[in-house]
Amino acid sequence: MSERYINLFTDFGFKKIFGEEVNKDLMIDFLNELLKGKEEIKDLTYLKNEHAGQSEIDRKAVFDLYCENEKGEKFIVEVQRVKQKFFKDRSLYYSTFAIQEQALRGKEWQYELKGVYTIGIMDFTFDERKEYADKVSHHVQLMETETLEVFYDKLTFIFLEIPKFSKSVDELASHHDKWMFLLKNLHRLDRVPERLQERIFLRLFELAEIARFDKKERVAYEDSLKDYRDLKSSMDTYFEEGYEDGFEQGIEQGIEQGIEQGKEQGAYQKALTMAKAMKEDGQSIEVIAKYTSLSQSEIEAL
Repeated sequence: MSERYINLFTDFGFKKIFGEEVNKDLMIDFLNELLKGKEEIKDLTYLKNEHAGQSEIDRKAVFDLYCENEKGEKFIVEVQRVKQKFFKDRSLYYSTFAIQEQALRGKEWQYELKGVYTIGIMDFTFDERKEYADKVSHHVQLMETETLEVFYDKLTFIFLEIPKFSKSVDELASHHDKWMFLLKNLHRLDRVPERLQERIFLRLFELAEIARFDKKERVAYEDSLKDYRDLKSSMDTYFEEGYEDGFEQGIEQGIEQGIEQGKEQGAYQKALTMAKAMKEDGQSIEVIAKYTSLSQSEIEAL
């Protein structure tokens, strides 16, 4: 392999750095930076990342990482590698599992909840407005629309549009900059830059060096990297061709409604094709649904 360090957008790479109990100091440092001083996490406990619905027919949720701090607050951390039509909806849906599991049986419970944080680390952009071209981090809470004051501060969404981060290593001015730079560029580096020679980052570089992996880890990473590249390529093609097919169908109909319908029809057919290929490749229904936005019944019927 040509790279010296792992790609943090691979499933193996992300969980190697952030998902192991022995390395939780990296996750704590990363989350504390995202919280911007609102509070300081002192300890984390990793929790089961798969959650079933309330009934057998309900859709379950599988988080990339799920943890709890010393105050009982929950942190859902998701890496989104390709663009998904209903990514914001999915993030909100996932947060409900961390809310509902706090319910206590009996009449004594007064509905007091611990905070829930959902962090989405994205290898794509969802806000294309020119005025936000350089805005990488989005912190979202429930707000009173007239006063613009936070209405409820126990439900927080933090979205990171990593492709928007454009600073070079010489331009890194803050701890936040350094984390964003590494998420985007770690696998492109061949040494530890001088500006990143801090204890926490030196530890990250040590863990991320592929040459230090044993044979089993190396094979697992290579498989994960191949899956990431294949999925990225397939989904990029899916969105590009889905848009073009839809646009052409809409032009033929000659009206704006036809364009939108054409886009949807083209994209839907591409989603079915993609889902069928993923299913034949042995991917689980949950993974297929995550990247195509198709329902479980649609996927099972293929």
